[in-house]
Amino acid sequence: MAPTSDSAASPNHSANDSDHRRAVLMLLATAILWSLGGLLIKWVDWNPMAIAGTRSLIGAAVIAAIFRNELRFTGSFEQIGAAVAYAGTVVLFVVANKLTTAANAILLQYTAPVYVALFSPWFLGERAQRRDWLSMVVILFGMLLFFGDELSFQGYLGNGVALVSGFCFAWLTLFLRRHREESSISALVLGNLLAGAIGLPFMFQAMPDAGGWVGLLLLGVVQLGLPYVMYSLALRHVRAVEGILIPMIEPVLNPVWVFLLLGEAPGPLALLGGTIILGAVIFRAMR
Repeated sequence: MAPTSDSAASPNHSANDSDHRRAVLMLLATAILWSLGGLLIKWVDWNPMAIAGTRSLIGAAVIAAIFRNELRFTGSFEQIGAAVAYAGTVVLFVVANKLTTAANAILLQYTAPVYVALFSPWFLGERAQRRDWLSMVVILFGMLLFFGDELSFQGYLGNGVALVSGFCFAWLTLFLRRHREESSISALVLGNLLAGAIGLPFMFQAMPDAGGWVGLLLLGVVQLGLPYVMYSLALRHVRAVEGILIPMIEPVLNPVWVFLLLGEAPGPLALLGGTIILGAVIFRAMR
């Protein structure tokens, strides 16, 4: 008897499932490394824009060195769009942190999944599912609880900048997903170089000490370069909405590092919100 079409297709289906699971794990690892940013930035005593620019230049050097054989600067719409969106994401987030509270900046940047869900059908042909929207609502509710009293209606300019940073983050995800058949690594290098150029005028001030340079190296390599490589690779095997929902555990992990290293324990409301966020993300990842 000839094999049925289902049995013939099963090896490929199994391979796709394996790629998808690996991509989800990379997204979780990405969020863990991204979450080191708050702690490492506090480590470096320097102008925030100089930190952002230097971090990006180090990240560009690391990515280019590791993936030099994959670099293809085509100047395509997707590549340039991803590079500009990347630079906007990392630079505007630093500016937002300077103009408003860190809690406002993080919460407003993570409005990005809403934009991805809205634009994915038109830009990528990927429609957000009902469980995607449900996950978004639960996670955003958890964030409101998590940040609690730290949220403020002051700093309107900073809040606006944080919203634009979230918009850029959404379009970075969309462009990387659409650019998945080409070398998205090249777009990351271009984006880091652009962010480095933006931060360059702020670097000609009192330089950080030796400990500060260690922090900058960790920021460029561990907190920026490697996780964004994993993020771009993961987006080849997950939908854009999945790719931006799963890393939303990042804000929860920031105070975890502060607690482990500095002993500053979060309050009960923050613990409840963090539990909701972690539960929603883990459930979505398992699904």
